[in-house]
Amino acid sequence: MPQILTKAIDTVHRNKHKFFEDHGEEGMEAEKRALSFFSKLRNEMQTDKPIILLTDNQPDTDFWNQYLHYQKSLLKDAEQPSWFKSPWLYVECYMYRRIQEGFILSPPISEFDVFREVKNESFFQSQAAIIGLCTYLQDLKKKIAQFTENQKQEEFFKLLQVCLWGNKCDLSISGGLDNAQKSSILNSLESLKPFVLVNDMESVWTILLGSKESETGKGVKKRVDIVLDNAGFELLTDFVLADVLLSFKLASEVHFHGKCMPWFVSDTTKHDFDWTIKQLLAANHKWMSKCGANWKENLHKNYWTYHEHLFWTLPHEFSSMAQTAPDLYSELQKSDLVIFKGDLNYRKLTGDRKWEFAVSFPQALTKFHPAPLCSIRTLKADVQVGLKSGVGEQLSSTEPDWMVTGKYGIIQLCASV
Repeated sequence: MPQILTKAIDTVHRNKHKFFEDHGEEGMEAEKRALSFFSKLRNEMQTDKPIILLTDNQPDTDFWNQYLHYQKSLLKDAEQPSWFKSPWLYVECYMYRRIQEGFILSPPISEFDVFREVKNESFFQSQAAIIGLCTYLQDLKKKIAQFTENQKQEEFFKLLQVCLWGNKCDLSISGGLDNAQKSSILNSLESLKPFVLVNDMESVWTILLGSKESETGKGVKKRVDIVLDNAGFELLTDFVLADVLLSFKLASEVHFHGKCMPWFVSDTTKHDFDWTIKQLLAANHKWMSKCGANWKENLHKNYWTYHEHLFWTLPHEFSSMAQTAPDLYSELQKSDLVIFKGDLNYRKLTGDRKWEFAVSFPQALTKFHPAPLCSIRTLKADVQVGLKSGVGEQLSSTEPDWMVTGKYGIIQLCASV
């Protein structure tokens, strides 16, 4: 976390000429204010100071301050929540929210995304893999009419696994260092199969097919929601999966959920979502630009919809969504399948608790179940449930860091509501 904050400070400093060009002396003053704020924040973090209230009067400020009071209520009278002694998930989210506060309190640079440069760089570094995937998709779509149901299933499983391994490209784990996808994942799927610890692809297919078979007359709307994780190559794999869901008629609409502020370095915001499609459209490559045009049209025709909600950038675990964000919960209840991408979503699904490895996924969700839901992630955090008996213990003895390297992955479903 100090490393990420230090990189943010460097980025602000490097952009001071841009701030001056855009805003004159006001921009220079704002840069100084933001740097002072972040230096103080880094000191608080590194010296285990108490967690303090937010002061920026944003729509979510009260939620955060109430959550701090809740954390205080769990401690003995004289104790204060602090950086080293509070729940890890809370403190990590809190750091990113304080970074946002630093910009909000430094107008006119309040809209600056301090992580945008590294997100964009990660996209450009992944060009070869992106071209490979776009080419594969467009080739696939030419053949769809001839596909048997088994061939469709096989292709869907392939792209679900691409979606999984795309989750390795996470800049909050690499501390903002280059973590792009340099080669085609499609060529590696067979060799990666042994590293998928929970593989519920068959059940995911059954759920999607089930909603397909319920069509009558003009057909029933079938909705899949994807709660996004990283921008860059991973977002592209999500787009490809969403395209195939429509092309195979496994869904009639796909709803994407992104973050409403820069978050965990590489998480997708509305700007990242739109920027990615613009980059594809403008690409000097036939199939990249074709994908960009198709996906822009999907948005235009409302086959694809992008949503933002403050809840995704609050510290709450998802089991409190029905109380904290009932509007979002009822939105997800409209879905036939909700796909949660990545580690942070998994941590919030399971409350980031130290569950035993064999505890069932439904139990770890602690009653969070707006719709059938599937977690797709490579393991980069100390929580995993739903493993066969003894598997987690065996891995812990042979590979002590198996839970945090991104080497292993899961496609894990909780079907019943």
